[in-house]
Amino acid sequence: MARRFHPRSTSAENLRVVIRSMPWKILLLVPILVIVVVPTFLIGTRVGGNVLPSMTHFFYSWSAPAPSATPTPPPPFPTILPQVGSILYTVQEGDSCSSILTYQMRMEDASQIFSDAKPETVKALGTAIGHDCHKLQPGMVLPLSPHYPLISFGGSIRKIEASTPQQVLPTPLINVPNQEPATADCSGGCLFTVQIADQVTVKLSVQTTLSVRPGSWIWTFALMPRKGIKGFDTYPYVDPQMSLNGMSLRGCNFEIDNKRDPLAAACSDLAPNSIIDDDGAWMIGVTGAGALDHWRYPIKKLPTNTRVLFWLSLVNGDLRFQRGNPFYVYDETTHLYQKA
Repeated sequence: MARRFHPRSTSAENLRVVIRSMPWKILLLVPILVIVVVPTFLIGTRVGGNVLPSMTHFFYSWSAPAPSATPTPPPPFPTILPQVGSILYTVQEGDSCSSILTYQMRMEDASQIFSDAKPETVKALGTAIGHDCHKLQPGMVLPLSPHYPLISFGGSIRKIEASTPQQVLPTPLINVPNQEPATADCSGGCLFTVQIADQVTVKLSVQTTLSVRPGSWIWTFALMPRKGIKGFDTYPYVDPQMSLNGMSLRGCNFEIDNKRDPLAAACSDLAPNSIIDDDGAWMIGVTGAGALDHWRYPIKKLPTNTRVLFWLSLVNGDLRFQRGNPFYVYDETTHLYQKA
């Protein structure tokens, strides 16, 4: 049987075969795709590079927690401290200790606080003014001190402690770095260590429902501790030689981080005092942004760091300075208060 021989195809013939096998429509579609797809890809790449990051940033910002407010920097500390002091008064004809205290110092209960029925109280008053109340003579000069005085200051809370040994303040179990300290629950009372000047701190007893943490700033009035007199628990005067540094005070009418607690005790709630009976109270303080200026009393403009003593009137439960109220400035030379 004779063998059959198939001639080999050349390269050109193979190319023609391949071309003939491809549909002519595909050949037309390829250049169209090249013309459309390549520019579209390039444009989409550029647009997507801008849109996707923008959309990502939008959703990230929308879902992220609101940024915390920038804390207001605290005001500067005063360079001097409030000073307890006296006002000089010259005895007039017909004056008595009770009448002097009632009309000059606005002590409505003078005859009850210093009563002949309790000789130890009259004796203590005589020691305070330097004269026997039963032997007053016209022309005598008496130093008169403010009774149950309040002090006003601002300061940074450095430490928060329980006010009683039985009370336990909540503290974080783990100290997490770069995290704000936990707030303390002072609804049952707390003892603050408050810095009121460079190298000067006081102990302040406060009861409040406000959030408070170390570093919080407090504006406050406080009832000053009085000199201890045996048998005279309601003695109304402060020892002028007592140092303010480390003094224990009871706070009232305060603001913490510029928030006021409407449920906090009023100064008239702190016993003993005569605020309600006297329709007001004596206040000592220092002028300046870190002290009395915060309360914006309509008082005479004085240089910063001026020691002052003035009367606050009780108006609808609030202590306010009113035009005509007594106002005194401390004389650093005589160590007495003089009318401004």
